[in-house]
Formats: sequence, structure tokens, C-alpha cells
Amino acid sequence: MDKTGFVSVIGRPNVGKSTLLNRYIGEKISIISDKPQTTRDKIKLIYSDENSQIVFLDTPGMQKPKNKLGDSMLRASKGSLSEADLVLYLVDTSNFIGEKDAEILNILKDIDAKIILVINKIDEIPKENILEIISLYKDYDFIDEFIPISATTGEGTDILLERIKENLPEGPRYYPDDFITDRSERFIVEEIIREKALVNLRDEVPHGINIEVESMKESKDGNTMIITATIYVEKDSHKGIVLGKGGSMVRKIRVDSAEDIKTFLDMNVNLELWVKVEKNWREKDNKVKYFGYE
Repeated sequence: MDKTGFVSVIGRPNVGKSTLLNRYIGEKISIISDKPQTTRDKIKLIYSDENSQIVFLDTPGMQKPKNKLGDSMLRASKGSLSEADLVLYLVDTSNFIGEKDAEILNILKDIDAKIILVINKIDEIPKENILEIISLYKDYDFIDEFIPISATTGEGTDILLERIKENLPEGPRYYPDDFITDRSERFIVEEIIREKALVNLRDEVPHGINIEVESMKESKDGNTMIITATIYVEKDSHKGIVLGKGGSMVRKIRVDSAEDIKTFLDMNVNLELWVKVEKNWREKDNKVKYFGYE
């Protein structure tokens, strides 16, 4: 029998969850930026080899919610724990346990699944400092194992992958071997565009951005995917920032997005972007649900 199961990947924002999972999957499915709330919903990423299938549950960074969207994100993170055969709790190389990590640890103490604490970003510190970081968590007896890695360079990620497999039960595969995510192409395209907006825009704008793909269709010759998408913002002033002087910013987002979408779809891309205002949508239950965050 194969080793198969569900692995929840949790941690506070920006500890490298999506970087690690994209390395394992070999495709850029979970988006990456240096801003909080990059991942907004639970995404299943599927790793398959000859003897195993691992269904990774990539979740939003755990933090106190500030609005209806935040409530939805926290539910997604907590919900993934109830599904998991194994939990990877990612931290970085900070030499203290901050408030957000303390809140996560308080949640983890009641989890039945085995917990591996993964210390990420070890390429940024001297190796002798790793033991000091491990010692911070020595009193949390519900943590079963500590594994240091660098998701960026790949150091330690092979060891972590083997330990994941060893801790999963034997069972049937949940997905065909060529599946790498349970999400649609449309969802991944929306995430790519949102990532490029996050990377290019000022700090005060990205949290209120949402992307909706209006249409995706192949050209008659089958060589090009024609995509129309809308960037939603919460304020009129943000619309001007997203557009940029003479349309320069939205043009940059479009060009950067089209490049990654082309790689993902393995075909030429014709991307058209619109910018619209949906005032304070993160505060509204109906809009949070409409945009797919429930």
C-alpha cells in the first residue's frame, strides 16, 4: 500500500509556507509576496510519487481577524487542522516566541495529529543558532519533532519530505497522479494576478484587492488563451493607484501576470485587466462569500 494522507501547513504570515509547497509541487500554485494575507483561502496541493501521495493543505497565515474576510481566513486555517493526519508548524529564525506564534501554539496543544515544527530560513543564520531556536519550544511537549530547513535554497527539504511520508498512514490515493491542486485554472490565474498586484502596489492598497476572472477562452487557432479579469479595490483613491499614471501600474501588473500565466498554462496569453471599486467589501458577509471565501 502507498503512504497517503493530509498534511496541514500552518504558521503566522510570511514564514515561507507557500515557498515550501511550491518547491515540493514543482509548480507555482500558492502565491508568494512579502505582505500579510497573501494566502486567503485553503488550497490543496498534491504531491505524488511512486510510493506516496501527500495532500498538503496550504492555509492563510494565522492572525487575529480584523474584518469578515479575516474571520473567513481564520476558519480556513483552523478547519484544516481537523482534516490533517500530520501538521507542519512553520516558524522562522526569530530568537523569541511572539504573540502570534503563542496564539498558534495555544491552538495546537489540543490537536490530535502529530506535529512537526519546521524552522525555515536557516540560510539566513549561523548553524549554531538553530539549537537556540529549538530550545525556545522545549516546554511545548505536544511538538513531536523539529526539522530545520530553507525553503528558498532547498536545504533540509528532502529530509522533511521523508519524515512526512514516514508519518502518514497506508491507504488509497485521493487524486489522479497528474493532479497538483484541487483548484481550477481560473482560480490559479486569479491568484497569479493578485500576486503581481501585491508585489507592485503600495502597502495600503493590496489588502483590499480581489481578482475576478470574467472569462477565459481559447482563440480559434487554439494557440492563445484570451482572459478578461477585474481588479476590485475598496476605495476610489485606490483605483487611481492601481491604474497608475497613464495606466502604467495596471499595465505592469498585466505584463507580469501574463508572463506567469503563460508558463502555468503553457500557451500564449492575451490578458485584459479592468479596475473597479467595491467599497469596503472585506467588511460585508455577502461580498466575502461572493468572492469565494467561505
